[in-house]
Amino acid sequence: MQYSRKLEREISENGIEFDMGSVYARLNKLTDIRKAKGKRYSLTVILMIILMAKLCGEDTAMGIADWAKNRQAELVRMLCLKRSTMPNHNTYRRLLAYVVYQEEIERLVGEHNQEGEHGEIYALDGKAIRGVRKKDDPIPEYVLSVYDVKQGKVMSQVEVGRKENEISKAPEALKLVKISGKVFTGDAMHTQKRLSLQILEGQGGFVFPVKENQEKLLKNIQALFAPEYPKPGFGKIQTDFQTAQKVNKGHGRLEVRTIQTSEMLNSYSGWPGLAQVYRLEREIQWWRSGTCYRTSCEVEFGITSLSRKKVSPVQLLEIRRAHWGIETGLHYRRDVTLKEDAIRMTIGNTGIIMASINNLVLALIRQAKFNNAAQARRWFAANLSRAFTLLTTPSLLL
Repeated sequence: MQYSRKLEREISENGIEFDMGSVYARLNKLTDIRKAKGKRYSLTVILMIILMAKLCGEDTAMGIADWAKNRQAELVRMLCLKRSTMPNHNTYRRLLAYVVYQEEIERLVGEHNQEGEHGEIYALDGKAIRGVRKKDDPIPEYVLSVYDVKQGKVMSQVEVGRKENEISKAPEALKLVKISGKVFTGDAMHTQKRLSLQILEGQGGFVFPVKENQEKLLKNIQALFAPEYPKPGFGKIQTDFQTAQKVNKGHGRLEVRTIQTSEMLNSYSGWPGLAQVYRLEREIQWWRSGTCYRTSCEVEFGITSLSRKKVSPVQLLEIRRAHWGIETGLHYRRDVTLKEDAIRMTIGNTGIIMASINNLVLALIRQAKFNNAAQARRWFAANLSRAFTLLTTPSLLL
């Protein structure tokens, strides 16, 4: 192993050596509301065990507790513990539900993920936390994330309650990240003038789809790109359309994406910072044994603050496609790999806090240069000392 930079090292009260910019250092700064009497394990120790267990493939409180007991001697040595026993599964549940401050853990994850390298495209999207849903309330709680698509890191996350609250909470999520030089994408719910202004004032850019929630803007864009049928003796109206097309093949699927862009609405649309509008058509064919057995086609209209000098139609295609990285790189992994929606977490703030912890775990996995989260967890399960190193010295190349 090699050091990627000169480290600022410290030693904790119980003898653990750690990097000042590490997760361990940040955990030491969290507020522990418990009284000293009867406290067997520090908040940092409990959270370190949870994070190492999750890096090694465990997701439930019972699974984490069993995992820790089966590695008791190694964890006692690593964490320099005076007690030779491990916490009970109810200790993890109580701590996540009633001890950890939700705002502190969200801030910890955001601050840690905002260090290091950053991509240029940030995706804004909400996610249902189905594991916190009560039996008498069929509507799940939602969180809204700002996700660095290239680096695979959640830059900020805020609790929104119901999905419709994403509109009012989106400005809060953006306040927690550096906007300058970034391009923000979202779904049609986030196509709002207030949010666009906030991005522009922060010297960033946006690419948003337009649907019925912005009815007038949608109709203007649809009319602009509508096919022309000129009367005899009259020529076609001159346009400034630019077109690009991309074809992607793989897994029995052929996707053809075609985009048209125009600047013709800029002067009178009234939308802040509008530089181009676009029409994006996606045609998808499913093939099996050399035969196309299903075809679908969808059309998206949208807006962007990025001028033609900054992005070509081809680049705009790629930016819009990059938005779906938040689904495949974050939401899918939290639900499938980390089993977030399958685990019941209805007590206190457990569900929301565990969602933040999952964001941190996925960022740590990418930090360790793994692209496959499931593969990374199997590797850490066989190399526990490397999981500890990642939490205490993140700049050490694994």
